[in-house]
Amino acid sequence: MNELYLGQFAFACYTLIVLAGGVVAVGAASLVRAMLGLVVSLFGVAGLYLLLLAEFVALMQILIYVGAVTVLIFFAIMLTRASADGGEAEGISEAGTLRAVPIVLVPAGLLVPFLAVYGVAGLPTPKNVTPAELGAGLLGPYTLAFELISVVLLAAMAGAVLLAFEKRGAK
Repeated sequence: MNELYLGQFAFACYTLIVLAGGVVAVGAASLVRAMLGLVVSLFGVAGLYLLLLAEFVALMQILIYVGAVTVLIFFAIMLTRASADGGEAEGISEAGTLRAVPIVLVPAGLLVPFLAVYGVAGLPTPKNVTPAELGAGLLGPYTLAFELISVVLLAAMAGAVLLAFEKRGAK
């Protein structure tokens, strides 16, 4: 029984890490600080993968998203020569805050009564997938989706370079 509480505590901690990183990523005035919030959030997601006994996926989360994607975002920020003082953001306005309130309350208003009536059912321990099975899936039925991810990353980097050259040409 103590293991159940320990698992719930770990889940709550990782969830708070993901949410705190998300709040920093969305609310930071500086793009670099927002990216650091994203890194914290992605580390929390990797921790959630560890709770699901998906160690390989957690490692790939850290290598690909925390490592490669955030480096790509950092290069995009640096290539566009964003100001160091965070001048790209003017802060959160009162109207923006008022628009955010229903976005939080509507899902909460729908989920809380639903969970109160039906409860939360526990799931069995997930099946442990070996890296060989995961690779067979990625290179089998999911090859197209796997390759489309790399095309999206290439398009993001090309767009950052294009923005950097356009910005330099305007000066």
